[in-house]
Amino acid sequence: MGLKVLIVEDDPIVREILKTILKNHFVIEADNGEEAVKLYKYHKPDVVLMDIVLPDKDGIKATEEILKEDKDATIIGITAFAATKKEAMLKAGAKEVIEKPLNRKKILEAIEKYAKAG
Repeated sequence: MGLKVLIVEDDPIVREILKTILKNHFVIEADNGEEAVKLYKYHKPDVVLMDIVLPDKDGIKATEEILKEDKDATIIGITAFAATKKEAMLKAGAKEVIEKPLNRKKILEAIEKYAKAG
């Protein structure tokens, strides 16, 4: 069994792509920031792939809330709006921000780089 990864993404097609990329890991899914915070508290995943633009609560706010709960949380931002959102996401505490369209190699490298296995 691989790592426990929480995917936070409101687009079901992008979630499916990420699940395919992460087929060797245990995946939990959320489609908004509010749900992401609840699922993080319950599952304590090794890594969170957090979309930045989300309904209800954006990824920046959700990242801040998760890190308030667990200062060691590993959150990697994913966005099509890196030019305008990357800085704020990093400031909120994300380890890194990966731009869409998503690249399988970049996703897996980032997870490997930041994940605390086990």
